[in-house]
Amino acid sequence: MNGTEKYRNVMLVDDNPMDNMVNSKLIDAAKFALTVSCFESGKATLDYLKSAKEEELPELIFLDIIMPGMDGFQFLEEFEKLGDAVVKKCKVVLLSTSDSFKDLNRANKHKLVRKFLNKPLTTDMLAAIKI
Repeated sequence: MNGTEKYRNVMLVDDNPMDNMVNSKLIDAAKFALTVSCFESGKATLDYLKSAKEEELPELIFLDIIMPGMDGFQFLEEFEKLGDAVVKKCKVVLLSTSDSFKDLNRANKHKLVRKFLNKPLTTDMLAAIKI
C-alpha cells in the first residue's frame, strides 16, 4: 500500500456485473482500496471467505440486499456463522437500490451492518466511510 488508500482489500457482492464493474472503477479512481474483489452471489462469496487466508480477507464488504438465490440478509445469517476471525475483520456496508423502510429498519438493527447506502455509490459516500 502506498499510503493513500484507506483499505487494503474491499469486496463487492452484487448480482449485477455492471454495478460491480462501475463500483470497482470508482473505488480504484478514489484510491479507496488497494484491491477490489467482485462476487455475483452470496454463496460464492461465502465459499471464498470460508477458504481465504486471514490476509486475503476483505476489510470491507459492500453487500447488495436484493439478489436471487440468497439475498443480503440471508448472506448475513450465514456470514455470522463463519466465526470471529472473519466477522471481526470483514465490516459490512449494505449498498442497495431498496427504498423499503422495512429493509432500512432491518439493516439498521442488524449488529453486523455498519452502514446502509443507497446506490449508486459515489466518491462522497466513500469519503464518508469511517469503519
